[in-house]
Amino acid sequence: MKKKKILHTINKHRRIILLNLRLGFLPLLCIVAIAAGVVSCARMGQPDGGWYDETPPQVVSASPKDGSTGVKTRKVSILFSEYVKIDNATEKVVVSPPQIEMPEIKTAGKRVEVELKDTLKPDITYTVDFSDAISDNNEGNPLGNYTYSFSTGSVIDTLQVAGYVLESENLEPVKGILVGLYSEMDDSAFVKRPMLRVARTDSQGKFIIKGVAPGKYRIYALQDADGNYCFNQKSEKIAFSRDTIIPSFKPDIRQDTTWLDSLRIKSIAQVGYTHFLPDDIVLRAFTETQTDRHLLKSDRSEPDHFSIFFSYGSDTLPTLRGLNFNADKAFLIEQSMRRDTITYWLRDTALVNQDTLDIELRYMASDTLGVLRPQTDTLQILSKQPYERRIKQKQKDFEEWEKKQKRNKKRGEAYDSIMPTESLKCNMNAPSSLDPDKNIGFEFATPIASLDTAKIHLYSRHDTLWYKAPFEIDEITDTTSVKTEFPCRRRYILRGEWRPDIEYSLEIDSAAFTDIYGKVSEKIKQGFKVRSMDDYSSLMLNIEGISGVPMIVQLLDGQDKTVKQVRTNGPTAQFFYVNPGKYYVRLIVDSNGNGQWDTGNYATGLQPESVYYYPEEIECRAKWDVTQNWNPTSIPLQSQKPSAITKQKGEQKKKIRMRNIERARQLGIVYPGDESLSDKAVKKNGETGKKGK
Repeated sequence: MKKKKILHTINKHRRIILLNLRLGFLPLLCIVAIAAGVVSCARMGQPDGGWYDETPPQVVSASPKDGSTGVKTRKVSILFSEYVKIDNATEKVVVSPPQIEMPEIKTAGKRVEVELKDTLKPDITYTVDFSDAISDNNEGNPLGNYTYSFSTGSVIDTLQVAGYVLESENLEPVKGILVGLYSEMDDSAFVKRPMLRVARTDSQGKFIIKGVAPGKYRIYALQDADGNYCFNQKSEKIAFSRDTIIPSFKPDIRQDTTWLDSLRIKSIAQVGYTHFLPDDIVLRAFTETQTDRHLLKSDRSEPDHFSIFFSYGSDTLPTLRGLNFNADKAFLIEQSMRRDTITYWLRDTALVNQDTLDIELRYMASDTLGVLRPQTDTLQILSKQPYERRIKQKQKDFEEWEKKQKRNKKRGEAYDSIMPTESLKCNMNAPSSLDPDKNIGFEFATPIASLDTAKIHLYSRHDTLWYKAPFEIDEITDTTSVKTEFPCRRRYILRGEWRPDIEYSLEIDSAAFTDIYGKVSEKIKQGFKVRSMDDYSSLMLNIEGISGVPMIVQLLDGQDKTVKQVRTNGPTAQFFYVNPGKYYVRLIVDSNGNGQWDTGNYATGLQPESVYYYPEEIECRAKWDVTQNWNPTSIPLQSQKPSAITKQKGEQKKKIRMRNIERARQLGIVYPGDESLSDKAVKKNGETGKKGK
C-alpha cells in the first residue's frame, strides 16, 4: 500500500513537471529541484550524491584586463568562477610573440597566472593561446579554446592566419610543430631572426596564428630543436612558402547544428561570424638531406670483411692504403645504396686470418663551413672474432662431429670418415605460388667468384610432360654505386617466361655457384606454380590535371606500404596481376626523374617533390578490371589521405560529458535539455499537443 502511494506521488509530480515545462511556466532550476525532491521522496533511506557539475569554468576577471592596451607588466592573472587546472601547458599553451626564455604558467586555486620572462616588445599585441588546456578541477569540464591578449601599444591586433602542416612524403598531419610569420620578405630572416608570431599545430596538423597585425608576411613551419625560433640546424624539420600572406577578414555565415543525440538533429541555425583569411594554407614539411660528410666508425664483425660508415655518401670512393699489409688488389668493394657505407671483402684468406689491419684512409670530409676537403685518418681494424678463437671453435665442432660418427659406427648406422666442408650459404626467394610479374632472387653470404649456368635448369609442365623452359640469370647491380675495378657480386635474379597456370621446377646442381673462398653451393630443387589469370584483378587510373612530367604511382596496402608501383608520364597508370583486396593509391611527381621521392632544400629554394593520395579506398576483385578517373589537384591536400591509412589520428575534442541526462534517465525523470526523454514522457502520461521550449 505504501509502495503504491509513492509511485502515485512520482507520477503526479511527473505530470506537473511535464505540463509546466510544455507551457513554459517553470524555470529550469525549479524543474531540477522538483525532480530531485521527487527522487529523494521515492528513495527513502538511500542517500543520493546529487547532480553532477556540468558548468565549465568562466572567466570572471583578468589583470591586466583582456584586450588592454599600453600594458607594461609581464605578469598576467586570470580569475575564474571555480577552481581550475591546466593540462600539458608546455605543449598546448603558446605565447606570441615567441618567448626565448620559457614563460612560467601555473594555477593557483581559481587563478591562472602567467609570467613572461622576456622583455616586452613595444607596440605589439601579445596573445596567450590556452587552446583547450583549461578545465575545472573537479569534473574536468573544459573551458574550450581560450585566448587572452593585451597590447604594449595603443592598438590590439585581431587578425588571424590558419591552415595545415603535412608531412611532404606521405601527407600525414604533423602534430606539435611551430608555425610562424615573418614581416621581412627576405629568405635570410628564417635563419637569422626569431619568428614574429607563432602557433602550434594540433593532432590534425591544423594551426591558427592569432593577434596578427595588418600587413604582408611570409609563413614557415619549424620543429625547433634548440628553442631559438629560427632555422639553424639541418636536422630540424621545416616547411616554407614563397607566397606572400596578406591577412584579411569578412562577415560570413555558417551553420550551427544542435543535436538531440548522436544520430538525430534538433535544429540547424544560420549564425553570423567573422571569417579570417587566409584559412587554407598548406605547408609541406620535410627534413633536409644531411650533406655534411664525416667518418662515423669502422666495423669488422666478421673476419672476412669490414665496413666503413660515413654520415653521407660521395661520388668518389675512399683511397685505402695498408700499413701492415699489402692492400693492392686485396679487396672486393660493396657499396650501400646511398654510398654512405663501404664494405671491403678480403680476397686473401691470409688477411682473413690476420686479426689487426692497420690502414691509412683518405676521403672527402666537410669542414666547419660545410665545404668538402681531403681528409686522412689512420684506422686500426680489429676482428671481433680473433683467429685463435675461431680455430678453437673449429676444433670443438670437429670433435663433436667425430663423436657423432663414432656413435653411428658402433650402432651400425651410416657414418662419414671425412668431415664435409662448409657449403656456400644461399638465400633463394622462390615461393610455391609465383605471380607472373615476379622473378626468383638469390642472395649469398659471401661474394661470388664464378657462376656455371650449365648447372641451372628450369622445366615447365604441360599436361603430363616436362619441358625445358627458357630463362636468364643476371647479377643485381645498383646503378647508384661508384664504378670500381673489383666490384662485389652477391645478388642474382632469375627471369623466366612465366605463363599463368603452369607448373615449374627449378633444379640447380651442386657447385653452380662458387665464392671467392672456394665454397660451393649445394644442390637445390624447388617446384612452384604460376597462378592463373582468373586469380587477379587489374587497375587502370586515368590521371587528369597532371601530365608531361615523370610520375611514380604506387599501389598501397592498409598499412600505407607500397605493394606495386609504376612509372609513367601520364595520362594513365596501369597495375596488372593485382591480388584481390582493398588498396589505396599514392602519386609522386618525380621532378628529377630518378625514380624516387626527394626531399627539399631551403638554401636553394627547392620544395620537396609533390605527393598526392587518391581520397578513397579501391577494391579489386578476382577477374575484375577496375578503372578510375583521378584528378590529384582537385581536392585540398589536407583532405586527400584516407583516414584508414592515416597514422596520426585526430584527438577527440574535450567536451562536457552530460552525465546528468543519463543519471536522470536511470532515475526515471526528465532532465532539462533531454528532448528525446521528454517526448517519451509526454506520450506515456497521455499528454498531447506541441511541446513547449
